[in-house]
Amino acid sequence: MSTAQKAHFGFTKLLVEDLDKTAAFYKSVCGLEETARVDAKIGGRDISEILFAPTADSAATFVLLKFLDAPKPTNDEVILGFQTGDIDAFVERALAAGGAVVDPVWNNAEHGVKVAFVTDCEGHLIEVVQMI
Repeated sequence: MSTAQKAHFGFTKLLVEDLDKTAAFYKSVCGLEETARVDAKIGGRDISEILFAPTADSAATFVLLKFLDAPKPTNDEVILGFQTGDIDAFVERALAAGGAVVDPVWNNAEHGVKVAFVTDCEGHLIEVVQMI
């Protein structure tokens, strides 16, 4: 495959209902840093976005997006994945910020990780892993 044909995964956009509430969740739970807010159009539809800085070299950008003319989006089309050095503290922060536990922390020795599934304040599923 030529260099021109290769693509680099650069960002994920999560559709949300309440930009500020959801941004506050990801800032407090994951330590994400907001870098920009954008008002634009997609296919003639007004949108607002909040962009967050990548969390590591070569990491993708995380973006929250609100279609201004749409009701609450579905929250079961994507599972976000976060890695952390302290999974128990991550789960506690998620609960404190309005999230919920779907599956509590468990050891998945076969894959060398501890795993938990939580939701954000709007019900989007997050898989959290800690290397063991």
